[in-house]
Amino acid sequence: MVDFVQLQQIMKESLEQDRIIRTIDVTGSTLEKAVSEAAVLLNLPIRRLEYEVIDRGFPGILGKGQKDWTIRAYERILAKKETDSSVVVEEKVIDEAPVITDKDGDAFVHLYPEGAFLKVVPPIGKGKKITEAFAMEILKSRVVKDIDIALLSETVKEAAGSFVKVGNFESNPMNDAYVNVDISDMGMKAYININPPGLGGCDLPVETILSFLRNNHIVHGVKEDFIRDFVDRPVYKENVLVAEGTKPSGGRDAYIQYNFEIDQTKVRLREGFNGQVDFKDLHIIQNVVEGQPLAKKILPELGTPGITINGKVLPAVNGRDIAMPLGKNVHVGDDELTIYADINGQVVVVNNKINVEPIYTVKGNVDIKTGNIIFLGTVVVTGNVDAGFSVKAAGNIEIHGTVEKAELDAEGDIIVHQGITGKGAGIVRTGRSLWSRFIENTSVEAGNMVVASDGIINSQVDAYRRIACQGKRAHIVGGRLRATDEIIAESLGSPTSGTETICEVGFDPKHKEKLGIYTENKESLVKQLEEIRLNLQTLINIKKQRKSLPEDKESFMRELMDKRKEVMGDLQKIDEDIGEVQEILSGIKNRGRISASSKVYPGVKIIIRDVKEEVRSEYKAVTFILENDLIRVIKYEESEEKISRGDYGYSAD
Repeated sequence: MVDFVQLQQIMKESLEQDRIIRTIDVTGSTLEKAVSEAAVLLNLPIRRLEYEVIDRGFPGILGKGQKDWTIRAYERILAKKETDSSVVVEEKVIDEAPVITDKDGDAFVHLYPEGAFLKVVPPIGKGKKITEAFAMEILKSRVVKDIDIALLSETVKEAAGSFVKVGNFESNPMNDAYVNVDISDMGMKAYININPPGLGGCDLPVETILSFLRNNHIVHGVKEDFIRDFVDRPVYKENVLVAEGTKPSGGRDAYIQYNFEIDQTKVRLREGFNGQVDFKDLHIIQNVVEGQPLAKKILPELGTPGITINGKVLPAVNGRDIAMPLGKNVHVGDDELTIYADINGQVVVVNNKINVEPIYTVKGNVDIKTGNIIFLGTVVVTGNVDAGFSVKAAGNIEIHGTVEKAELDAEGDIIVHQGITGKGAGIVRTGRSLWSRFIENTSVEAGNMVVASDGIINSQVDAYRRIACQGKRAHIVGGRLRATDEIIAESLGSPTSGTETICEVGFDPKHKEKLGIYTENKESLVKQLEEIRLNLQTLINIKKQRKSLPEDKESFMRELMDKRKEVMGDLQKIDEDIGEVQEILSGIKNRGRISASSKVYPGVKIIIRDVKEEVRSEYKAVTFILENDLIRVIKYEESEEKISRGDYGYSAD
């Protein structure tokens, strides 16, 4: 039965506990997030939290009906323990205290020529102290006489851990302990073997043992701390290791520190911004640029000599050096340690040598196995380029098979031995020329020429110089084709196809497109400037009439004046850009011509410079030229320029 005083104490403890508890209500999209948020707000680890679910959450269906979790969290009160002094200590503090191993005290007796000495060691933790009776007993076991009882009592009480003379004994030097030494393991280890003292014999002090070792030329690796403990608890007539030499340590061999992945079988996947992995971007090719550091040789290290217990130095083996793994298109820097790339390309290790290859060969198709190809050199694909993949190269691209709805981008030439079927989404960009058997439903940009032996169908083709279809089936049907100098094919258009075919020459397509963009931007700026001028004029007229303007209108007028200045600056800049493009376009002296060696069908639109004409009737073997700002139809003229294959793919003579 609980009396009033006990009940009062229980209520007091409960009230104190409630005051300690801090509560907080937290919401989160999941229970875990709500608990984590509560831990942050209470500045506590999650394991120290208690919580109650006030409102259960719901994830929703297809993003609808979602409901957050609401919890009430507070700190968990840990169990408490009372110490002897009635001080309350939290369990956490007790857990974090160092673990103390309990150990009883001890006493040791050493007999030296000066007398009998006693050393008392204090207990550890909850270990028991030694008693005077125990000390007296071990003294008597060594036949100690004339014991100073008071000094013994004081020594036991203080337990200072040092030897104190407390009596005498009848010395018999013939029974003194003595030591032998044994050196083994090629001078790397020394053992002592102690013969115990007899009746009236003296013990061996630490200094005697150390002096004995020195007299036997044991000067290195002596375990002095061990010997000091050993003399208190000696082991007799057994070999005890008291000195150990230092073995020599061999130096580390030289090695190569690579700045790239040398295991070509590893695939490096990267997450996109949406957190998803694009398995087309496998990053198998490791591109490097000229002058890029590829690897560095780490020099071998000197070995650490060893020392025997007699102080003899044991030589160490130094680390071995290695040759620089120099392959093709790499060199060693001035430090004679770093390997640099000589060219742009792919870095690979072949036969343990670093090479930079200017050509990367895909044996087979560009597909899910290879991923997209990006290479700072020339790429050769022995198979096809599957739909959805891309090949980009700083050099040339050569495809032995076909190209589907893919993307090709090269600074040099692009050669497709079979053909390109873009399916309305294929993209081909080349800094020089594109050579393909056929081009169908593809967007093409070429810095020089586009050459197709079997024709171009429903494609958007821009070439800085020429578009040529030469062959028995070299026809151009549908799409828009633009070139600076010439478009030539066996036939243009189709008698049955309703697809519009537009052929345009006499302008650089890129600069003409740029001129169109500049012109549109200028028109927009002129319109904007006119609106600013009208608004400003209105405000100026109001100010003249009223002598002043409200503060907001005055501020608006200043903004308009600043904007007018900005727009006029933009207009000046765009006029300069338009002038530069017009100068480039006017500098094109080629008259531009469009030719068909067989037929031109009605419906084909011919554009030479700014003159447009739609073909109304069928023509055979004709060339369209511009003369006196009129498009003339003349007898077919072969191209003055012969097309041939160059050293790196194809080029114009």
